[in-house]
Amino acid sequence: MSQKFAGKFAFVSGSSRGIGAELVQLLAADGATVAINYRDKVARAEKVAAAITEKGGKAIVVGADLTDYSTIDALKSTLVENFGHLDLLVLNASGGMEAGKAEDYAMVLNRDSQVNLVKTLLPLLGEGSRIVFVTSHQAHFIHEAPTMPEYVPVALSKRAGEDALRAMIPELSAKGIGFVVVSGDMIEGTITAALLDRLNPGAIDARKEAVGKLYNVEEFAAEIFKAAYEPIPSDNTVLVGDTADFTKS
Repeated sequence: MSQKFAGKFAFVSGSSRGIGAELVQLLAADGATVAINYRDKVARAEKVAAAITEKGGKAIVVGADLTDYSTIDALKSTLVENFGHLDLLVLNASGGMEAGKAEDYAMVLNRDSQVNLVKTLLPLLGEGSRIVFVTSHQAHFIHEAPTMPEYVPVALSKRAGEDALRAMIPELSAKGIGFVVVSGDMIEGTITAALLDRLNPGAIDARKEAVGKLYNVEEFAAEIFKAAYEPIPSDNTVLVGDTADFTKS
């Protein structure tokens, strides 16, 4: 069975844990050389890298904080030195519910920093490469359907980030770079789900009961993996799981 990512290079932001960590392991198992990104916990990223190399895969560990543009410039230099180019860029890292952050932190992280990351790494991407932006139904459909009050700032900022990146599609397409958004419902086992449940006890269980199933980290990572190579939908969006509650007229 041929490997779709054999000989290819991939960078996944926020890949030292959760969905990102699962995704880099899937990519490495399929032949990709992956860059595992962490913000401040290098040991966690090194553990993911070790799991990959023990199975014969190839991985490097790269520290970078999306909101600190100097670290993004350093990230680019590291990728150029180790990879030379990128075949896949997955925009997985996000946030905005952390305590002690500035009022505009969610917008800075989920919109401004995502655009900066793409613009900084754009010279490494070329014909046949792909960018994948990971989001939630609660953010993707925020202008059509309400979400939990605690999540509204994050949802609005992630939708703003999606819109800003979609505005770049003509430029990306001209360079032969594909762009796809992967949107899913709340994902069990993620930091966001845990924070929401802490602020709004029972919220995740209630959502699970309402839709019958929530994807877990491993299942959602598998869907992102498929979106990284399957034909891009005409609207550049892959919707994972049930969307009935978000698309009611």
